[in-house]
Amino acid sequence: MGLAVKARSATPAPEKPSLIRELVDIADYISHVRNEIAALRANELTRDRLPMAHEELDSVVQATNAATNSIMNAAEEILCLPDDRNYRAGVEARMNDIFEACTFQDITGQRIRKVVDALRQLETRLSRFATAVKARDEAGIDPAEMERRMRDELLILNGPQLKGPATPQDAIDALFD
Repeated sequence: MGLAVKARSATPAPEKPSLIRELVDIADYISHVRNEIAALRANELTRDRLPMAHEELDSVVQATNAATNSIMNAAEEILCLPDDRNYRAGVEARMNDIFEACTFQDITGQRIRKVVDALRQLETRLSRFATAVKARDEAGIDPAEMERRMRDELLILNGPQLKGPATPQDAIDALFD
């Protein structure tokens, strides 16, 4: 009978270290995920960075609209100037208005740079987190692949492209025929 007890106690012994090792691995993973979540600094993103991006883009839109209106008004005034000896002075005055309206570009460029930097920081943090926790989309698609697909889709839908595929004007015109 003593031998049977020894045989029973010998069987569970190998399972304990394996179970403990798995629990330690799970605890380490949870700790790692907590650290990665903290590195996201989600509160800072939602409290500061994203609202700032919205405000800056709103300002860009407003400045662009104001400058466009100023330029169009000056151009219309030029077209309406009488063809007399004051014509050149009138054109020069309106041209100065146009040049002044074009100064919006410097400020809007700075604002757009802030937004791009905030979005790049967000993208970096989310990418780091997704990699750390081996995140996949619901459909099981790799996040990098999904990002590539989304960018490809956006390139097709959003007008002129800096680099990459662009929809030819003939194809756009064909949609309206």
